Amino acid sequence: MQPMIESPTRRDVLQSIGAGFGMVGLAGVLGTAATPGSGFAGAANSSPLAVKPGHLPAKAKRVIFLFMNGGPSHVDTFDPKPMLTKYDGSAPPDSEAGRKKMKLMKSPFTFKKYGKAGIEVSDLFPNIARQIDDICVIRSMVTDSPAHERALLFMNSGNMQPIRPSMGSWLTYGLGTENQNLPGFMVLCPGKPVVGPQLWGNSFLPAVFQGTHINNANINPKTLIRHLENPALNLSVQRDQLDLLQAFNQIHLDQRANDSTLESRIQSLEIAYRMQAEAMDGFDLAKEPERIRRMYGPGEFANACLLARRLTERGVRMVQIYYGNGQPWDDHGDILNHRKHAEKSDQAVGALLADLKARGLLDETLVIWGGEFGRTPASQGAKGRDHHSRGFTMWLAGGGIKGGMVHGATDELGIDSVQDRVHVHDLHATILHLMGLDHERLTFRYSGRDFRLTDVHGHVVQEILA
Repeated sequence: MQPMIESPTRRDVLQSIGAGFGMVGLAGVLGTAATPGSGFAGAANSSPLAVKPGHLPAKAKRVIFLFMNGGPSHVDTFDPKPMLTKYDGSAPPDSEAGRKKMKLMKSPFTFKKYGKAGIEVSDLFPNIARQIDDICVIRSMVTDSPAHERALLFMNSGNMQPIRPSMGSWLTYGLGTENQNLPGFMVLCPGKPVVGPQLWGNSFLPAVFQGTHINNANINPKTLIRHLENPALNLSVQRDQLDLLQAFNQIHLDQRANDSTLESRIQSLEIAYRMQAEAMDGFDLAKEPERIRRMYGPGEFANACLLARRLTERGVRMVQIYYGNGQPWDDHGDILNHRKHAEKSDQAVGALLADLKARGLLDETLVIWGGEFGRTPASQGAKGRDHHSRGFTMWLAGGGIKGGMVHGATDELGIDSVQDRVHVHDLHATILHLMGLDHERLTFRYSGRDFRLTDVHGHVVQEILA
């Protein structure tokens, strides 16, 4: 009687060919975590997006960055300046006099005190103001350039040239992401800002860490990401097909060591396959109760805020929402246009904060609001304001932030940051710290040196930490 020979399983075959890379589909579950700053782990038994330990205890797990591209005016939103009313129409100080013969201009909006601390907020944002006890308003932000392109790059990547990875790429490189069925860094923008995809690019980090851009002009789960569903093959057959393809891909990769672009393309096939399990559900806003959709309000920005909550609660590491296409807050001609922008965003942002808090998610989600710079306290033309980088406002809420407080100050006219100055590098260092990363240790060796998000700068703003 001949001995029975057991046939090899598909798992056995895949483990024996292509260095076992056919098993990469299980890497999101079985992969081992790499240490942040230790480089890109492309081993067959590890997913580069697997969750990795941080350097220190994290106060936040996820980030939602509400980016008001174009630059909202601080003196019309969260930094009231009564002295602008007193000196309305007067020449600005010598430091500003060279700017096209501008005249100081009072805010056309009124301010009111909110919350336990009586923090003043413009009438542009009544819904955000109701959440002020969970918000830290930083009135002393400074950046290095008043030009859109450079300031956008600087706020997003810590460098004014398009040669560095974005903050979202650094976060997913350092920490991975909790949900292997969705990209770790997603960008919602109905079009693109002036600089475009470089604002969420990976630069020299492996391409798997770049942001996934979603055009949220029309959030339809069936068309938002094209060709996500395979009409001909079910998931099981697709898995067999992809396993075979990835085995051959690994053989190809073995002949091209350290090719991060090829490695990332291989990983993108895996992410695309796994997205079929959750993306359609995550993007389907129709599954939200009617009262929740009414709470956020109508419009593409409101939909993006609701989608951001759905994505972060599903474990996406960072979601960045751009307010609109181009530079919509860039109100050179008439600062009263800020009211139009606020009407499209205030309800949604207020709802996002309230919704996260009601679900117990705000404590572990860091919410950031702001643009690439502020706007001048002096007028440009009759009623507009120019770009301003020497003092402006951003705010943070949630994940480890001390709410109901104001940090820093500009001078009495809102021109210069004069108290507890916070540079963009400091903001980045603080965000990384809240996420459990030491900004000095989160590095990537490229071209003979170790790079980091904060370059050789940055200090954690300890005063705003809970």
